[in-house]
Amino acid sequence: MIKTDILIIGGGAAGLSAAQYAARAGRTVHLVEKLATGGQFMYIDKIENYPGIVEPITGFEVADRMLKQAENFGANIVYDEFISFEKKDNKFFVKLKNDEAEAYAIIWATGAVHRHLDIPGEAELNGKGVSYCGTCDGPFFKGRKIVVVGGGDTALTDALYLSNLSDDVTIIHRRNRFRAQANLVDQVKNSKIKLELEYQPLEILGDDKVTGIKVQNTKDKSTKVIDAAAVFIFAGMLPQTDLLDKSLLDPWGYVETNGSMETSLRGFYAIGDVRNTPFRQVVTAAGDGAIAAHKASEYIDEIQNNKY
Repeated sequence: MIKTDILIIGGGAAGLSAAQYAARAGRTVHLVEKLATGGQFMYIDKIENYPGIVEPITGFEVADRMLKQAENFGANIVYDEFISFEKKDNKFFVKLKNDEAEAYAIIWATGAVHRHLDIPGEAELNGKGVSYCGTCDGPFFKGRKIVVVGGGDTALTDALYLSNLSDDVTIIHRRNRFRAQANLVDQVKNSKIKLELEYQPLEILGDDKVTGIKVQNTKDKSTKVIDAAAVFIFAGMLPQTDLLDKSLLDPWGYVETNGSMETSLRGFYAIGDVRNTPFRQVVTAAGDGAIAAHKASEYIDEIQNNKY
């Protein structure tokens, strides 16, 4: 049985930041992570826009430093799987796969996972040329034809990374303009990356490996095939909120919070990519974690002083 002041579910940038700030405030803190700490950090080849980091650094390095920092302040990392929770009076009773926990506050930091296109060939060729992480799988396709699907920050960032591995990288995007940050758009337009705008993917081709992708023009509905050895898909994210009551969620499945990271359930906070934030970046996730840890600590003070 884990007995703690604050229980954090999820070990990405948001969760690790919350763990550090909560432990530094003198609270007992346990962070529950199902697989490995780091979250989306582990898919970032180069971080160059985090305040104070002048020389580019890998996501793995930043995640490792944040983990050590949280542990140095006294946070406990528990590798287990969250199952469910209930609140009785002023305490949360949590069921894990291999244990149970009691906490005064919960900080939900489960993040989001990659959205799939749900087109023919995607599932069948997943791991055989279909990928959702350029830095993970890009080196397998060095010097070969690569297609990137998407128009956001992640799609353009990974396309730029992949362009260092291959001279034949094509971005497919269903609109006539990208929704990524202007700096990334400029980098792509000034690179050797080819653009196929106003095209949407219809089918990923290949038998035991990817050979190409069939696309359709969104205006005239004409189709064509683009040869490729790999298709990297960046079609958005799905928040990991399946285990939460729908009363805590917005219509898109993200956890609704106020500016203090508080949900409609007192003592329950949500941070990072899983909440209904207008901007999802490492720096905003870290900020969310710091705020939630501070507000959770204040909440516990109020409980212990019988103000709730």
